[in-house]
Amino acid sequence: MTETQVTWLTQDAFDRLKTELDELIANRPVIAAEINARREEGDLKENGGYHAAREEQGQQEARIRQLQELLRTAQVGTSPTSAEEAAPGTVLTVKYEDDEDTEKVLLGSREEGSHGDLQVISPNSPLGAALLGAKKGEDREYALPDGGSMRVTLVDIEPFTG
Repeated sequence: MTETQVTWLTQDAFDRLKTELDELIANRPVIAAEINARREEGDLKENGGYHAAREEQGQQEARIRQLQELLRTAQVGTSPTSAEEAAPGTVLTVKYEDDEDTEKVLLGSREEGSHGDLQVISPNSPLGAALLGAKKGEDREYALPDGGSMRVTLVDIEPFTG
């Protein structure tokens, strides 16, 4: 039994991803025709164009499935109205250990893209997962890719206003 992961997206991001999905689906016959044309060139073992077209088709189908799932589970345009704890759709001000400066990040889908200087972190990333549910002033620790860990303090939380 798996829990469905809801993805928070702005309306702009949802529309952009929906357009990309529609374009990919509309392009399916073009890729299929390319594969058929390459297949008719002869020996498939040594036919680089055929294999390249098949690989492109595989990548395109994977992206279609990814977008379909993302859009199916999307929570669109409704950032939290209160900011009592870190949740998707909130802007977090964080301070890393041994660093004097703070950084503002949007907790949301990486598909959201950037919002000016605002970096987007996924709730599924180690940092995002550590901050999820944190309240102002809380320290959290998360794993680094090198196997170490980093402490981060949640300085402030505010709803994302776009």
